[in-house]
Amino acid sequence: MQISRHFSKLSKLKTKNTIAFFGSFLVLSFFTFFIWNSSKVVLYSQDQATSVALVGAPRTTGTVVPLGENNPPPPPELPPPQHIKTPDAVRAVYMTSWVAGTASIRDPLLSFVENSEINSIVIDVKDYSGKMSFEVDNSVVDAMQSEEKRIPDMRAFIDRLHQKNIYVIARITVFQDPQAARMRSDLAVKNKNGGLWKDKNGLAYIDPGAKDFWAYIVEMSRVSERVGFDEINFDYIRFPSDGQIALAVFPFQNGRAKADVLEDFFKYLRGELKDLSVPISADVFGLTTYADDDLNIGQVLERTAPYFDYIAPMVYPSHYASGFGGFKNPAEYPYEVIFKSMSRGIEKLKAMGEDAKKFRPWIQDFDLGTNYGIAEVNKQKQALYDLGIQSWMAWDPSNNYTKPAYKH
Repeated sequence: MQISRHFSKLSKLKTKNTIAFFGSFLVLSFFTFFIWNSSKVVLYSQDQATSVALVGAPRTTGTVVPLGENNPPPPPELPPPQHIKTPDAVRAVYMTSWVAGTASIRDPLLSFVENSEINSIVIDVKDYSGKMSFEVDNSVVDAMQSEEKRIPDMRAFIDRLHQKNIYVIARITVFQDPQAARMRSDLAVKNKNGGLWKDKNGLAYIDPGAKDFWAYIVEMSRVSERVGFDEINFDYIRFPSDGQIALAVFPFQNGRAKADVLEDFFKYLRGELKDLSVPISADVFGLTTYADDDLNIGQVLERTAPYFDYIAPMVYPSHYASGFGGFKNPAEYPYEVIFKSMSRGIEKLKAMGEDAKKFRPWIQDFDLGTNYGIAEVNKQKQALYDLGIQSWMAWDPSNNYTKPAYKH
């Protein structure tokens, strides 16, 4: 220890005059004062002690910094956020992290929200790139991340939304994560021919059975709640669905059914986040409300619903195959497709004793299969209202919404 080494030096001093004696006395007094004052320390990043070893970062509870003239205390931490209660009927739009971090773009979008029926915004915390959208001080998260802080004023922006009584939802893409696959390739889906497996868009995935990765998602959820988000929404909680699936190797599946692997993950999330002060929700394929199998991606509605506060089926009409509902092009029948799909979903939830109010579907506000305008957006909403479902979230990847469709 540094102090011990100084005391050792003091013991070896051979003083022969009064000046040397007083010099030794002053040094000894200094270190006595240091020891007495050592309890006055500031601990940084107290949340960093949990699950650090799981993602390969050194285990630490933070840096200890003594107070003093040259080491002033850091500025006080922001007070805990004042979360907004979940609205009885969530009416949300999606906002990318890039838009949320660019005031010149987000402010017009926010103005639209304030002058519409929208009362909630979904913001990317981690999108398809795998990169965190705002700065955090958490070693579990940091061990998987590279520096790309798209929203420099995340807390201030959320506080601003809260002042306007806007409910803020954090969207976290889970297993589609090329960033984590680079940092921890041992946890990633492999290609039979060597290297990482990638989907049709060239994006790598983490094996859903990789439990070491699960701790990272939990920590990301916690820092999201701490910065002010009112709900944590999980997307891509599934095995990959496109690309050369036959070449994909899942090292952590161990012969288990995909649905079993995902349900283990859902149980883990629910257990680890049971003390979280905000709800958690899950995005699932729209077909999960209708299909009886796992769609070869592991998603089964009945094995997902028990572990989340809300379920968000992506019932985009354009994503249903030709022939669904007897329609050659389902995208042209937004009311009928959503009514048919969600009717079956309600039956499934009721059969397992779940309330249909748990549903909060994603609806389509983008052109695919046909052009989507005011009529198409409103038909989707009406189908949900006719089924007794009052909540929905509108998706447009470009954030260019059909504004007249969301009037008060």
